[in-house]
Amino acid sequence: MMADITAVLGRLTPSELNELRALGPQGHLSRQLTDALDRAAGGPGLGRGYYVPSGSVSATGGPHVVLRSDVSGWLFGPVPQVP
Repeated sequence: MMADITAVLGRLTPSELNELRALGPQGHLSRQLTDALDRAAGGPGLGRGYYVPSGSVSATGGPHVVLRSDVSGWLFGPVPQVP
């Protein structure tokens, strides 16, 4: 079962949170940030539910990942819906 968003993001360092905020709600996460989310969720690979593939790939062919929408909403506030 996935840990609580508040608890997981609360285990990130201030600089990791600042880096996430600097990227914005749909920013592609670096390997360092996915590793930090994994660590905060309890270990290697455990943060995968907090970030998801964005649908695009990097120059090396790996998928870009972004924060899942509810995680992004927790960090940035709800995204306004276009009518």
